[in-house]
Amino acid sequence: MDATLTDVASDCAAAKSAARTLAAAPTAVKNRALEAVATGLLADADGILEANAADLADERASGLSDALVDRLTLNRGRIEAMAVGVREVAALNDPVGEELEARTLESGLRLRKVRVPLGVVAVVYEARPNVTVDCAVLTIKSGNAIVLRGSSYAERTNGALAEVVRGALEEAGLPVDSVILSSGGGHDAIAELATREGQIDLLIPRGGEGLKNALKKVATVPVMYAASGNCHIYVHSEADLEMAREIAFNAKVSRPGVCNSAETLLVDARVAAAFLPPTLAQLSDAGVELVGDRRAQADAGGTAVKDATEADWDTEFLDLKLAVGVVDDLDAAIEHVNRHGSGHSEAIVTESQQAADLFTAGVDAAAVYVNASTRFTDGFEYGMGAEIGNSTQKLHARGPIGLRELTTFKYVVQGDGHIRV
Repeated sequence: MDATLTDVASDCAAAKSAARTLAAAPTAVKNRALEAVATGLLADADGILEANAADLADERASGLSDALVDRLTLNRGRIEAMAVGVREVAALNDPVGEELEARTLESGLRLRKVRVPLGVVAVVYEARPNVTVDCAVLTIKSGNAIVLRGSSYAERTNGALAEVVRGALEEAGLPVDSVILSSGGGHDAIAELATREGQIDLLIPRGGEGLKNALKKVATVPVMYAASGNCHIYVHSEADLEMAREIAFNAKVSRPGVCNSAETLLVDARVAAAFLPPTLAQLSDAGVELVGDRRAQADAGGTAVKDATEADWDTEFLDLKLAVGVVDDLDAAIEHVNRHGSGHSEAIVTESQQAADLFTAGVDAAAVYVNASTRFTDGFEYGMGAEIGNSTQKLHARGPIGLRELTTFKYVVQGDGHIRV
């Protein structure tokens, strides 16, 4: 067997062994490890930033867009935010052992349904090195081991962060192989990871449609896709237009390289002429490339809007680019979102409760917002401390993947010599 694939197999076997110990670890010990992670991040900030600077200077990062460079970049503020997130996770209730149901059966058997860890989670992810820490601390707290595969252009940063986590595990007396950063081997190694039945209990890819489609062809382990975010803002005919302008600007510009940023702006035809000119001018001044349909171009008020291709409506740009469309009514907006959206996050701006209810009921997405930016779809914002990703599936979890989404359950049944006749 190829040496790279053997390394993947060894990584998975080591994680599987560590998972058995971690699953039984007391909450206090896991929390001690997380506190050591937070302390270590702050203590080793200089070394982490040095590794990050080397990644940014590497030729592998030279072809990245500005948005992806932003996702790759760390600074002291972002490291401090990571440490805060780690402590938020430590403060959350431990889901392991939580009793979901308890009852006595007719036979007299006492049945309990309790939360248990999944076992070994593997995560394949792209530019953002903070994902290394978010994934590690969530799996530690939920009693799971993890195999991490980050991007080659974040290799040094991910390595520095993983060393902090592994050092914290050792300090707390937990197996260091509860967190393994697997590297090398490219697409072949990822395919091998996706076929480690009996070792990998769940694979979570964080990336675009290309990664998702590639894994669909080969994966034999359970996969939960934290997939693309083709998110929409719909400005209803009864919207507060100033509120709508602020929401649309925030959803697109505040951090365009993340999956909860807006990629399409839909505007009701009855307010397009009033809403679009100032909004598109502000977006254009902020450097946003605008593409749109004929109706949006007609109501743009002099701001340049290029022709939108059919592919633009289905694309997660992850950059300062926005597709703009004018729709006849609420039903047309819902139909457009469901046809082109990726099931991540969608928003309506309206002062009509009836319209809000119809939109939230009609749109098929993990998160639906009324009068708020899609940028809030985030485990930290939802009170989860962090997230591994945002599931656009419906089973077994949907939306931000936090502690409880990293558990399953088992039935524990107590008898007194019961036999079934």
